[in-house]
Amino acid sequence: MLRRPTTIEELKQRLALFSTEESKQHGLSYQARATDTFIATYPKCGTTWVQQLVHCLRTGGDMDFAEITEVVPWLELSHDLGMDNTSKQKARPHAFKSHFHWQDIPKGGRYIHVTRNAKDVLLSFYRFFEGWFFEKNSIDLETFATQFFLHGSASGKYWHHINAWWPQRNRDDVLFLAYENMMAEPERLIRCVADFIDITLSDDLLVITKEKISAAFMRKHVNQFNDHILRNKRDPICGLPSGGDSAKISTQNTNKLTPSPFVLTQLEQKWHDIVTPETGLKNYEELLAKL
Repeated sequence: MLRRPTTIEELKQRLALFSTEESKQHGLSYQARATDTFIATYPKCGTTWVQQLVHCLRTGGDMDFAEITEVVPWLELSHDLGMDNTSKQKARPHAFKSHFHWQDIPKGGRYIHVTRNAKDVLLSFYRFFEGWFFEKNSIDLETFATQFFLHGSASGKYWHHINAWWPQRNRDDVLFLAYENMMAEPERLIRCVADFIDITLSDDLLVITKEKISAAFMRKHVNQFNDHILRNKRDPICGLPSGGDSAKISTQNTNKLTPSPFVLTQLEQKWHDIVTPETGLKNYEELLAKL
């Protein structure tokens, strides 16, 4: 009988089956066009939100899709999902999600990078995996943080993504965003992304987009943002039972979950050890200030 992992070791073993090297190579070899838009982030930094934003802007608010990955494909996982990155998309610009570093992502297109505070990335990662990639209440947050998150996922370490993308922030083909600023000023976010991907933003499109990227709207349509296309394809290969919960948009109050002081110290130490020597940034707050 299929069951979800209950230990970090089991979690890592199952995750090793999640994607194939062949699919990754298909993503790496993609020939980008100048108008292609890559939403390139570390996981749990607002990727789905920006997928929805870009798709809404380019289509005038289309919601005729089963799940967002259907219309904004995951570049390095598409092959494993039976999708072709070269296929025509619903509208232009063609858009893709990716967790590649700058050094790896196909060049020649446009790149929207989103970063987020490490503590919130950790919490989002934990909530995302619990009930899908590990059994609920089987792995506590501290164990997940110290034995998994701090060591990096299949997408590498959070701090290495910052090192890779921060030096590119002033390029004309890169839009470097912070999740916290996006939350504070959604209208400014919409205008900024529309300008970056060459979409004429009418008053009507602004209103439509603001509504359809709102937390309330995305919660109402949560099944269109829950990775069920991915789960249907990859869960059996990973030995996971069906019926897992991988919703990107939380429908419950999860504010009670808080990292311990020890974990917070470890997150800060990682920044000091990895990010500061490469970028000169003392902490995430300084990154926000410099943006």
